Amino acid sequence: MTHTLKSLISIVIVFFSYISLTQAETIRVFTWEGYVEPHEVSAVNTLLKEKGYSEYTVEVIKPWAEGPEHMFKVLGAGKADISFLTLNYIKMQSDKIAKLLQPINTSSPRLSNFSKLSPSLTAIPMAMRNDKPLYLPWGGGAYGIWANMDKLKTSDLPSSVKDLWDKKWKGKLALSSGQVQPNIAIAALAMNKAPFYINDMAADRAALAKESDSNSQIQLKVNSLYSQVGQFWPGGPDFSDSKVVLVASYGIAASAVNASGGNWQLISFKEGNTVWLDTINFHKDMKGRKLEAAEIFANYFIGKAVQERVVNGLGMVAASSLVDKNPLIDTNPNFFSVDMFWPPYKKAADNVMLLVSERAMKK
Repeated sequence: MTHTLKSLISIVIVFFSYISLTQAETIRVFTWEGYVEPHEVSAVNTLLKEKGYSEYTVEVIKPWAEGPEHMFKVLGAGKADISFLTLNYIKMQSDKIAKLLQPINTSSPRLSNFSKLSPSLTAIPMAMRNDKPLYLPWGGGAYGIWANMDKLKTSDLPSSVKDLWDKKWKGKLALSSGQVQPNIAIAALAMNKAPFYINDMAADRAALAKESDSNSQIQLKVNSLYSQVGQFWPGGPDFSDSKVVLVASYGIAASAVNASGGNWQLISFKEGNTVWLDTINFHKDMKGRKLEAAEIFANYFIGKAVQERVVNGLGMVAASSLVDKNPLIDTNPNFFSVDMFWPPYKKAADNVMLLVSERAMKK
């Protein structure tokens, strides 16, 4: 073979290799900060090659997810293939996000880890379509109150949410100012009501109007709750305030502080805590081999390695039974009680809760 021919062959090989690379399609993952680590992306991309899907590569897009409206905007624009939606976002506001998703084929051979997911989390009614889930459970937690055990003893801890109104906690409690619905749920539980009773009555305009009155029971209860608060945090809780010993957290921030030497413990109220679940979802436009590649990604993220990080790295509750330990579930098997799940808030109810919170803030 002549030198010229060898050179031509080399050029052709390089050319077609380049074409192959430029034709590789990206699977865009839209998620919360910290949920998908770079080494996990590399592991999935390697897995895709091993399983014959080398034409696809996974890429995490930015900015990170910020909330339901942001996630709807990104998904609606077709900018994400896989999302990590919080469960109650899916059917908010007349199913507007649900309409952008496709049901999960739970019997897919590429979702072998599905059978290891907690059965109580795989068919939650608020995120189903025609008896098929629009999600795969990934990990969750509670909007709970965490106590600084460097400053408190177990005997000091409140046993009921009603105890948060005790004068000894005045100025020592921190709550969210951004997502107020869980705060309203705390007040509702203290009134011996269902945590989301305002959302449950959203279709009854007369009843909802009574709840929005400036002298309603819920308004007065939230007023007094907010008067106990020494710190309102907007984006994430601040555990460094020396005056605050009880901090509301979704769990991730508290676990991060504990990993850095803190000693914060989730309080187990007798009424329980409202809970949330983050999920993996597929955009409705994915199909064929791209959808299959997305299933491989999802299967890895409900597998043992990532689910162990959900528990040990993020301080969340894993959705899979593959993990060695799942402390919050081990302590409380009813942690994910159906009636404590954040619901897809209805607009009318949401408006009332925001109004109640705004008034209480001004007191």
